[in-house]
Amino acid sequence: MIKTRYQRILVALDGSKNSLRGLNDAIYLARQCQAVITGINVIARPPHPAFRSPRYPEKPLLQNAQKFMDYAKKHCAQNGIIFEQKIVFGDPGYSIVKFANDKNFDIIVIGARGLGAIREMFFGSVSNYVLHKSSLPILVIK
Repeated sequence: MIKTRYQRILVALDGSKNSLRGLNDAIYLARQCQAVITGINVIARPPHPAFRSPRYPEKPLLQNAQKFMDYAKKHCAQNGIIFEQKIVFGDPGYSIVKFANDKNFDIIVIGARGLGAIREMFFGSVSNYVLHKSSLPILVIK
């Protein structure tokens, strides 16, 4: 039997209950493998600059994302796990898959449903996109 050893775990964090459960499962997995967890929060933004406001409407979203990342870092530290963070703007599914591939992660942990329920109804869920587009192992948390 081959044992898989994860050293780098990517966790998609959006502040939802499922992403928090995903963080807890990632901490458990990291403790078993002595792995490092990286949390990624993707702030959705219209793809074309013409559809964006000239002001900075993302500032409250960025502050909220940072607040959740600070919580995740503290929660990981309390469990003896090293936590790194990444906050990016863009399409959530695409950004998660691209970041995971570019940085050579071993596994992606993602909640089955996040905060974007309306978007999910029209475009398909972020977890579904990641599940189908990534070649990495995926742990989907319900």
